[in-house]
Amino acid sequence: MKRKVGLWINHRKAVIVFLAGEEEEMKLVRSNVEKQIRRAAGSRSGGSFESQAVQSDDRQQRAFTGHLNTYYNEVISCIRDAKSILIFGPGEAKGELKKHLEREGLGGRIVGVETVDEMTDGQIAAKARQHFLNQK
Repeated sequence: MKRKVGLWINHRKAVIVFLAGEEEEMKLVRSNVEKQIRRAAGSRSGGSFESQAVQSDDRQQRAFTGHLNTYYNEVISCIRDAKSILIFGPGEAKGELKKHLEREGLGGRIVGVETVDEMTDGQIAAKARQHFLNQK
């Protein structure tokens, strides 16, 4: 039986709930993405070598985006066989993952994208179960 997936995601972690009949399985995928280093606004140079101590903004952004792409690919590899996918979470990650799924040809399996706050694992599982129960 193909599984249905409820997926809570932000840039730090994804909590995936696999539902198949009465069976339920949960998986956690961590991004290991470090927060971007930012210079304080109006800060003065730390010396003549300050520009070498902090990566350029473009280089930082490319590294951050590369880490996120790896993270999204790992999440997609976990849910590739899902029949239906509900994506929810607090920030931009859910929309970014949706775009990645669409590029992989899996966009047709997405049944919803919702904005929600931080949730416990139990709340995530309950939301996924309730969503798919209401779809019957």
